[in-house]
Amino acid sequence: MDWLFLFEVVLSGLGSGALLALTGIAFVLIYKATKVLNLAVGEMLMLCAYFFFGMTAAFALPIWLAIILTVIGGGILGGVIERILIRPMLGESPISVFMVTVGLSSVLIGFVEFVWGSDPATLPNFLPSKPIFIGSAYISPKIAVSFVVATVLIAAFLVVFQTWRGGVALRATATDQGAAFSCGINVPAVFSVSWIVAGMAAAGSGILIGSIGGISPTMGVFGLSVLVAVIVGGLDSIAGALVAGLAIGVVEALVGTYMGGEFKLLVTFSILVVALMIRPYGLFGTVEIERL
Repeated sequence: MDWLFLFEVVLSGLGSGALLALTGIAFVLIYKATKVLNLAVGEMLMLCAYFFFGMTAAFALPIWLAIILTVIGGGILGGVIERILIRPMLGESPISVFMVTVGLSSVLIGFVEFVWGSDPATLPNFLPSKPIFIGSAYISPKIAVSFVVATVLIAAFLVVFQTWRGGVALRATATDQGAAFSCGINVPAVFSVSWIVAGMAAAGSGILIGSIGGISPTMGVFGLSVLVAVIVGGLDSIAGALVAGLAIGVVEALVGTYMGGEFKLLVTFSILVVALMIRPYGLFGTVEIERL
């Protein structure tokens, strides 16, 4: 076996896994606050990637300004979705809210195809292209930069939500919405903030993913791998999304390299089935005990 090549594949998988973890934060934040499983996260990052494409291609904005506007746009998108589609559904059955997000994903795909067409496109090449070596192992500079950016953003999210008052309010709301409301916490505002921050995280992921592999209306399928990662790690655990995201990224890289890309989703969802059978609440998820 070529151990050097294997090491390079693992490094590439860790880069992809960091993007899975970053996008997984969007899932976790929303679920922690609202108990809504947002299946449209992949399409949200896809729309943000196209928005970035429009800012740079159509309006020729500087890259740094386009990134800022895209992240802000992702936050606005998340806030609008929460206010218009999700908040009126509060109190309804979880499957009803889940189906709203399923329908939203189709709407976002249709919107992108209507505005930009269905053909793939390439984002401006703003990431470094100089080869990066760890010892004798080569790693793509785009993958390396994406890994570093995703890691820094994840660390920032962890620190902010451990120290910021909004993070404390989010954790309180996630634990018991009624008790949080009785303590003076503005629960609807927490819902909005969670969707806004999730939209910003999705926007950052969309830019990084699009810069590596290009953009297309089907790139939202990335969200399926993210969904597996957050379920395996625990739907309400940011740390779980980080660990499981890195693990799933490495597994998909190995499977795609040695078995073929068509087997990646097969293996990924096989891991999901096994994980749910062994630990239904995920590796780091909160175990809920109901007393009858």
